[in-house]
Amino acid sequence: MAGRSAFALALAAFLLAAGASSARADEPRQGGTLNYVAPYGSSFSSLDIHASAQIQDAIWSKAIHKPLYDWDADANQPVLALATDVAASDDGLVYTYKLRQDVYFHNGKQMTADDIIWTYTRIMDPQKAYPSARFIRYIKGAAEYSEGKAEAISGLKKIDDFTLEITFTDPMDPAYLLMRNVTSIYPKDEGNSEEFLKHPIGVGPYKFAEYVPGSRLTVERWEKYFDSGKPYLDKVNIMIMGDASARDVAFRNKEIDVSVLGPAQYVAYKADPEMSKYILEVPEVFTRFVGFNLDYEPFKDKRVRQAINYAIDSDLIIKRLAKDKAYRATSWLPISSPAYDKDAKPYPYDPEKAKELLKEAGYAEGFEFELTATQNESWGLTIVEAIIPMLAKVGITVKAKPVESSVLSEVVPAGDFQAFMWSYTSGPDPLTALLNFHSETPQSSGNYEKFNNPDYDKLIDAAKQARNEDEKNELLRQANNLLQEEAPMWFFNYNKAVIAYQPWLHGAQPNSMEIALQSYEKIWFDESAPSR
Repeated sequence: MAGRSAFALALAAFLLAAGASSARADEPRQGGTLNYVAPYGSSFSSLDIHASAQIQDAIWSKAIHKPLYDWDADANQPVLALATDVAASDDGLVYTYKLRQDVYFHNGKQMTADDIIWTYTRIMDPQKAYPSARFIRYIKGAAEYSEGKAEAISGLKKIDDFTLEITFTDPMDPAYLLMRNVTSIYPKDEGNSEEFLKHPIGVGPYKFAEYVPGSRLTVERWEKYFDSGKPYLDKVNIMIMGDASARDVAFRNKEIDVSVLGPAQYVAYKADPEMSKYILEVPEVFTRFVGFNLDYEPFKDKRVRQAINYAIDSDLIIKRLAKDKAYRATSWLPISSPAYDKDAKPYPYDPEKAKELLKEAGYAEGFEFELTATQNESWGLTIVEAIIPMLAKVGITVKAKPVESSVLSEVVPAGDFQAFMWSYTSGPDPLTALLNFHSETPQSSGNYEKFNNPDYDKLIDAAKQARNEDEKNELLRQANNLLQEEAPMWFFNYNKAVIAYQPWLHGAQPNSMEIALQSYEKIWFDESAPSR
C-alpha cells in the first residue's frame, strides 16, 4: 500500500539520519544552556500539567515532571521510570510496583507510594474535570470516586512506602496509560496550593526556575535526579514561539538549538545542503481532524458527516498546504499502529456523492456551521480556509471561529463548539486511542464528539478482555473501520513530524508520540556549542 510504503521510507530516512548522528557523536559532556522551543501557541495554558490537554504544556512538563512510566523514544516503547520492578497477576488486573528509593522531589522530599496515590486521586477529583482523568479512570474505583460515590479509589493500595498495588477494571497494559505527562507525580498534599501552581515541583531532571508568560520558562539542573550522571545540560530555556517564521529566523541566527518545522520550513531546510544534515523526522501517532459535535442537529445524521468527508479534497490540501509533510488519514489509528488496516481506503473526493447524501439526509439546500480553530499552519485556520470553498460547492457554509490554542484546549473538553479542528494523539497503544470513542468515556476525558455506538462499544469491550494480541488487534481493527464509516469527524491526516537541530546538539530522540517532547536529560552539547 502507498501509505505503508511512505511510512517505511520515512522510517528508513530517520534511521539514516540517526546513524549519521551517532557516527559523529563523542561521549556526552556536562554543561551548557539549551534554548528549546514550545511551538504550538503564544502561551502556556497552565503550570498544572494535570489540568492541561495541550502538547504546548507537556513541553515544559517533560523537564520538571515524571510519570510512573516513561516513553523510550529510541526503543519506541514504554518503560518503568519511577519503579524498579512490576509484577502482574495471572488475570492481568493487579500490578504490584517496587518503587525506586532514590527519587526526590525538587523540594528535597523523598517520593513514596503515598505521593502516587495522592496524585491519581487528585486527578480524579469530583470537583474538577481534568483531561488527565481519562488515563486514571481504568483503575478500579476511580470512576466511582470521580462521581462522588466513594471516598477513595479502591484500586490503589499502599503495601509499604516503596511498594504500590494497583488494580484495574480490565486486563490491560497500564504502561500506555500511566506514561502520560498529564499523569505526572506530584508531592502529596502540596499540588493544590497556590504556590505550587506558580512554582511547580516534580521529580524530573530539571527544577523550575522562572516563568515569563508569553516568553519563556526556564529550568535548572536537579542535582539529585535519580538517573545517575544526567541531565547533562545546566539549564533549559523553553522559548514560546508559535510563529513559524519567528522560529526560522531564530534558528538561522543560532539563537535556538531546536526548531519544530512546519510545511514551508520543511521544504526549505530539506533543500539546504547543510541544514538537511541536521533534520530528524518520524511518523507521529497524531491524527489531524475536524471533530463534529454530535448534539448539533445536522451532525446527528451520519450521512451528513460522511458527506463532508466526500466533499473535501484531502489529497490536494496535503500536497499544496502540508507540502506532503503528512500521510492521508483513513480513520483514527495511524499507519504505524499494530491495529491499522493496511487495506483501508480513505474517503475519495466525490462532491456529487456528498450532495446525494445531503439530499437523503434532508439537507438538499445545505446548512451552516461554526468551526473553531487556531492559527496553527498544519491543522488550523489555514486548512479551514481551504475547506470552506470545497464545502460551499455542496451547499455547506462554514463560519471560521479563530481562537488561541489555550482557549481551544478549554472549549473542546467542555463541548462548547459545533465543530473544531485539532491534532490529537492516536497512539501508540491502539486500545487506549480507541477508548476515546467509547460511550462511557466522558466528553471532558477525550470523547469530544460524544460518539455513542453500541456496536463500537462491543468491539472495544471485547478487545479489553482479549488476552491474545492478534485477537485484540483484529477487534480494534474492526472498531477503527466502524469509526471510519460512522465518521464522527473529517479524517484529514497523520502527521510527519520534523525537527531541525544545530550541529553541536546531540541526543535528540525520534519521538513518534510527539517529536517536540524530548527527554531533555539525554541531550548534550559538544565543544562547538556557543556559550550562553
